[in-house]
Amino acid sequence: MRLGVLDIGSNTVHLLVVDAHHGARPIPAYSHKEELRLTEYLGEDNRLAERGVERLCAFVKEAVELAEDKGVEDLLGFATSAVREAANGEEVLARVEDGCGVRIEVLSGRDEARLTFLAVRRWFGWSSGRLLAFDIGGGSLEIAAGVDEEPDVAVSLPLGAGRLTRDWFTADPPPADEVRRLRRHVRTEIARTVGSVVRHGRPHRAVATSKTFKQLARIAGAAPTSEGLYVPRRLTRQDTADWVTKLTGMSAAERGRLSGVSEGRAAQLAAGALVADAAMDLFEVDRLEVCPWALREGVILRRLDLLPGRLDPSGLVAD
Repeated sequence: MRLGVLDIGSNTVHLLVVDAHHGARPIPAYSHKEELRLTEYLGEDNRLAERGVERLCAFVKEAVELAEDKGVEDLLGFATSAVREAANGEEVLARVEDGCGVRIEVLSGRDEARLTFLAVRRWFGWSSGRLLAFDIGGGSLEIAAGVDEEPDVAVSLPLGAGRLTRDWFTADPPPADEVRRLRRHVRTEIARTVGSVVRHGRPHRAVATSKTFKQLARIAGAAPTSEGLYVPRRLTRQDTADWVTKLTGMSAAERGRLSGVSEGRAAQLAAGALVADAAMDLFEVDRLEVCPWALREGVILRRLDLLPGRLDPSGLVAD
């Protein structure tokens, strides 16, 4: 069947169309996205500004039309932290549903972590043992760990790269005292979660998803996207620490000229690097493996698990 996933993230809104069926990997058929950066439309009253809502509605309307053109049978829509935490989030999604005819589900932070972990588990397989997964989005940081497809622990923290850039930096490049204050804040927040995660056991493999980690790995020497999904990509703690110092001293324009860094994400990369560095250090992770699958794929895989034709608990094929 042909599935469509409409992902309303804090940085990017993305329509992904895949061909998939139960028991098979989803094969991307079409992709359309735009960097709306919804977190930048959150005002002091924590409401999404009208201009941001209008742009979101316009994108969703276009995405629905594109999904119809591509023969999508089932369109799954979800929103993450920017909409979840906006004071007018429910009102915004009601406008989207009324105007575009598509219902958007708001994922909790914990569900974001759980579904991302599912995608990571399916990508790396059971032989990876206990997995520890990090995902830095525009609005939040997700951490999950476990030995099964359902993690033992799943945590979401308000440490997204876009949010932190907006709330903590006043200049470009950021002053050293602001970098130091943000570093302290990030490490304090992450340190509170370490005990609850590691008490279940040390990971056999540590994994990262998200654009922030992919860009950090790329500027540290990982293979470019053009070489395909199956080329191993890694990020070491030492490389991350080295690049934090460099990135926080650069302007957004200078970061945007680095190989593999998109112009739209360059402004957020310094804050994202501070989060990545803190996570690797506090969880004592020397190396992260970058996973090409993340939340969108987790949503798709969970939907496929519910299709007819799967095995029921008795071992017989369900109707």
